[in-house]
Amino acid sequence: MNIFSEIYGTYFRIAAKLLENEVTDEKTVRETVQREGFRDSVLFLPQKLIPGSEDWGLFSRGADGKLRRITKNAPVRVLTKLQKMWLRAKLSDPRIRLFMDGEALVRLDERLADVTPLYKKEQFGFTDRFSDSDDYSSEDYIRNFRTALEAVRHRRIVFIEFVSGHGKHMSGKFVLLKLEYSPKNDKFRAYCYLLRNDRIKSSGVINIGRITSIVDTGRTFRTPVSVDGYFLSRKCSSPALIRVTTERNGVERFMLEFASYEKHTVRDLATGEYKVEIWYDEQDETELLIQLLSFGPVIEILGPAHLREQAKMRVKRQAELLAENGDDENADGA
Repeated sequence: MNIFSEIYGTYFRIAAKLLENEVTDEKTVRETVQREGFRDSVLFLPQKLIPGSEDWGLFSRGADGKLRRITKNAPVRVLTKLQKMWLRAKLSDPRIRLFMDGEALVRLDERLADVTPLYKKEQFGFTDRFSDSDDYSSEDYIRNFRTALEAVRHRRIVFIEFVSGHGKHMSGKFVLLKLEYSPKNDKFRAYCYLLRNDRIKSSGVINIGRITSIVDTGRTFRTPVSVDGYFLSRKCSSPALIRVTTERNGVERFMLEFASYEKHTVRDLATGEYKVEIWYDEQDETELLIQLLSFGPVIEILGPAHLREQAKMRVKRQAELLAENGDDENADGA
């Protein structure tokens, strides 16, 4: 009987986590499913784990009502050959040092020495990425990143000194809510709140590479905050309205590119085209515009008016630059 859809998938990890303890209870099962599973997992997964008519038989109920695992030992995690090949490939990624210390990496490298990497980084070329990537090999960068990561995990208040995008030196006390990696910029950034007298003054984004110093104050921010509330406060008042055509697999590529954005999509059954509303952080509007323009004639920006006008000006400027370069080449040829 195939209990799990894929090896070490979400449901496998949930069951394995619960089976680590010889004894558990229904409350722990439901809380673990809710915390570790998908949004709808709580609708059916608990009854597969809790003994009953539909369960998988992983636990038995004792006379005291507690749940006891049927196995003598906890599940043993065995890596497949494909997983080892993937892990070997990841060891060549400099970003892995942000999350693992040197000693652990050396041990992994030794244990996987005879494994062929699944891929090599030289096999990938990026045509739409900025060239000023973060320096992931810098010891200062690694130290700042790890301090920021711990601050996110434990809601620690940190004092940060950094250089803004306009070159201005700034500092203050912050509570960090989330770290995010931008593939287009090849940078990590922190979503945060600026504090004044231990109260939230404003929200912002700090690139990890611009941090010159970050110090844990030793204090925890006790006021309840959420990532959803943070983004809601920064969300644009009017979404970008985009018409997406089916040319060159435009719809599939568009949906993949903007998978992380909040969207509302309507399909025209007659043409197969889509109209997509995209909600975004107002401070990320320029980045969104660059992403949109990379699709060329596959899409049309229908609104809002100011976003459409910005796109028009950028396209016009690009055409002017191309014309100037063409004139220069003709002059050289003459």
